[in-house]
Amino acid sequence: MVTFLFIVSAAVVLAQTPRQVSLIITNGIVVTVDDGNRIINSGAVAIDGTDIVAVDTVENVRRQFRGRQTIDAAGQVVMPGLVNTHTHAPMVLYRGLADDLALDQWLTKYIFPAEAKTVSPEFVRAGTRLAALEMIESGTTTYADMYYFEDEIARETKAAGLRGVLGQTVIQFPVADAKTPAEGLARAERFVQAFKNDPLITPAVAPHAIYTNDSATLKAAREMSVRLGVPTLIHVAETQSEAMTAKERGSGTVVSYLDSIGFLGPGVLAAHAVWVNDSDMALLKSRGVGVSHNPVSNMKLASGIAPVRAYLAADVAIGLGTDGAASNNDLDMFEAMRAASFLQKVATSDPTAVSASAAVRMATIGGARALGMDKQIGSLAPGKRADVIIVSMNAARQTPMYDPLSHLVYVTNGDDVQTTIVNGKVLMRDRRVLTLDRAAALRDAKKWAVSVSAAVGR
Repeated sequence: MVTFLFIVSAAVVLAQTPRQVSLIITNGIVVTVDDGNRIINSGAVAIDGTDIVAVDTVENVRRQFRGRQTIDAAGQVVMPGLVNTHTHAPMVLYRGLADDLALDQWLTKYIFPAEAKTVSPEFVRAGTRLAALEMIESGTTTYADMYYFEDEIARETKAAGLRGVLGQTVIQFPVADAKTPAEGLARAERFVQAFKNDPLITPAVAPHAIYTNDSATLKAAREMSVRLGVPTLIHVAETQSEAMTAKERGSGTVVSYLDSIGFLGPGVLAAHAVWVNDSDMALLKSRGVGVSHNPVSNMKLASGIAPVRAYLAADVAIGLGTDGAASNNDLDMFEAMRAASFLQKVATSDPTAVSASAAVRMATIGGARALGMDKQIGSLAPGKRADVIIVSMNAARQTPMYDPLSHLVYVTNGDDVQTTIVNGKVLMRDRRVLTLDRAAALRDAKKWAVSVSAAVGR
């Protein structure tokens, strides 16, 4: 009897002993972005290794867990890391190089010539470090990228601790890392093989657009993605003039043309998708294509207004992107949320078109869904990867606060992010970046600006 009582008592003690985990974020306003859109006013998130193990009230988490590290988030919002579904990371080194131009002029007269003279592995490494610094400091934890020397981008992204869906660009004309489309495809396959199954990097194949690739190259790029089981990233229907290429190839729209060559399907991410009709949206939905909405870039280049309210109503998987900093001119996803909401309100004459809640979802779980990663990231829930940001709500412009979702979209900036965590690793704490040499990244970028200016005669 004594032995039995001892065993029972020991079991009770063990059951009441909090489990030790690697990190607990406590006392925050936890915006979960889960299926119920729960907001826990006095909440906590328990993280063990790479995973979230609990999202609950402070009291409940304290009862069950003890953290080797603790972050006190009192007066701050704790939320999923932001998912930037479209950018060109190294192009931060072209920030402000050419402004106030339409897309075709911007690309052909300035960007493509600048790239021809300056892009190299060293350029890409320096640009990626600067972009990673900017994203960590403004709360982006996952980003989708299309550029050249994507293997260099992947290595710098991993070193910074960010999560990336990174696409090796395939394009018809000679570029810095491939002189022919065949070389671009071969480079893309080597890149995929090198980084497939990486915990932070999802390699992808990125045929640039239909106006920069012929049908054979587009089909070859998509077939490679399917064969290797990786995503396909592509610009789609960004401008009205792009539709002319589709018409020349026998289709009424860019989306219908891509479908006619068997390109559309699960794993495809269509960046921009501005100039689409109802049939196009139905095709994108039925084929399981994700969409990246880039409101700031679209406005700056006067490319058009994507029908976001219609996408949301049709339950198309749509997330937000910044595009590259050469056409934005920053990587601030809080700005993208605000622009997405305001742009749809004025375009539809409906102030309810994209609410603050909808904008936050697009920047988190919506982007994760567009990238096919919503089972792993995009919301705060047990079992998901621990990609979390802590956002200060203490600025004068954030006072008072009645609704944290309203504040996140309508008044908050990237500079309000205090702490950034990816895969359970703290990349920035209290505005101090831990995985990058901030001074060196800025210094290298300024050196490259001298080379870029000389190359383009500025």
